Amino acid sequence: MYKNFFKRLFDFTAALIGLLILSPVFVLVTAALYLAHEGKPFFIQRRPGKNEKLFSIIKFKTMTDKMGEDGNLLPDAARLTKIGSFVRKTSLDEIPQLINVLKGDMSFIGPRPLLPEYLPLYSQKHKKRHLVRPGITGLAQVKGRNTMKFSDRFDNDVYYVEHLTLLLDIEIIFLTLKSVLFKSDTIILGQTVDEVDDLGISKNLSGNHFKNKIQP
Repeated sequence: MYKNFFKRLFDFTAALIGLLILSPVFVLVTAALYLAHEGKPFFIQRRPGKNEKLFSIIKFKTMTDKMGEDGNLLPDAARLTKIGSFVRKTSLDEIPQLINVLKGDMSFIGPRPLLPEYLPLYSQKHKKRHLVRPGITGLAQVKGRNTMKFSDRFDNDVYYVEHLTLLLDIEIIFLTLKSVLFKSDTIILGQTVDEVDDLGISKNLSGNHFKNKIQP
């Protein structure tokens, strides 16, 4: 009953209340990033959701789109603005994802959505992470450290899917709050990597290397 009805009801209600409460912050951050990032305050990217259906994830943009003479984007450090750094460190960049939760694309808790080009590379076991809505935070984020292998993080995602209960969600919420408040080194809210993916897989990583990472 919780998984099929009350979880979605909670997500919708909490996202609506959250957006109303945070609306002043939302407006201020949007305005500041609009000015700092040449009229582009939001980062929007296609990600796979429940049943691998693609949706557009929304985050606050923390880097500019400045390019070098060769026409390629400058290194992250050169594009990260002061306001962008602050927004990222305080996890304010995640606020727009409340819109995704409200729409039903995402849940507060679930596996973090990665890039769609990785879909063919998952093992059959790890494909189960797409049987539920992706989350703003999840078991892999609060249990995993930066050194945890990708396969171990995906194992946590599968465990969550197979053992999804109200008590497990409550535990993840408290662990998330603990991680944010005490600045632990757990991978929380996808803030270790910005605007690429949320598990530290760079865009130039070869498919074979990534495939080796996620096999059970």
